[in-house]
Amino acid sequence: MNEFFPPDTRNPHRTQGTALITGATSGLGTEFCMQLASRGHDLVIVARDSGALIELATRLQAQFAIDVEVLSADLVTDAGVERVAARLSDSARPIRALVNNAGFGLRGNFADNSLQDELGHLRIHTQTPLTLMHAALNSLATAGGGQIINVASVAAFTPRGSYSAAKGLIVNFSRWANVFYADRGISVTALCPGFVHTDFHQRMGVDKSTIPPWGWLHAPDVVRQGLSDSDAGKSVSVPSRRYKIAVALARIAPDALVEKLARRGR
Repeated sequence: MNEFFPPDTRNPHRTQGTALITGATSGLGTEFCMQLASRGHDLVIVARDSGALIELATRLQAQFAIDVEVLSADLVTDAGVERVAARLSDSARPIRALVNNAGFGLRGNFADNSLQDELGHLRIHTQTPLTLMHAALNSLATAGGGQIINVASVAAFTPRGSYSAAKGLIVNFSRWANVFYADRGISVTALCPGFVHTDFHQRMGVDKSTIPPWGWLHAPDVVRQGLSDSDAGKSVSVPSRRYKIAVALARIAPDALVEKLARRGR
């Protein structure tokens, strides 16, 4: 499903180009939509639920007077990923920013989960964003540059099963791509928050009370920091001083200790 919400000329600051956000209808995805819209970006919003997409598009257009394109796609399927990649590659409607945000968590540990679930989990956190980046990097280079933000996690720096392994791949790739494509005017940033007040953990069935209050971040702060670090050309963004310290300690602490602490968020 593609639906375009027609132009609205009330906003005189719509000069930032179009941003595409995956996983747009909840959590950090919705917050990225809000903050990018407030900056004057038109949007392409991507998620599985077409009804939720239309509701969000209507709200964004009314609040920010921007153009919003709705693209319903399941990013664990070939057809869904191909649809979004094709939109990113459309030179007639160039994208100037991509936010790879779509994802989900699994409640159990690796061997306790079905292999099918684990492979779908791996796909949406690695194969899908890599495919979309491949389309976006070529398109952005042709258009004269732009930004890519990959939503990762501080889990990327810890031994924490397949989730941390997947996020570690995205962080490492973002670090390389940010250097390699800099001369083409493209910045690539891995946004690595800790625990954020969204519905991510509820959907996993995780008891949030096991995580201390100081461990929680708020979505607007996380997105604001991610956009600021992307603007500055940073390859990795770790919001908040406490999580910067946690990442530094995770690099030198014994794996057994880091894994035990990280397990509390499962």
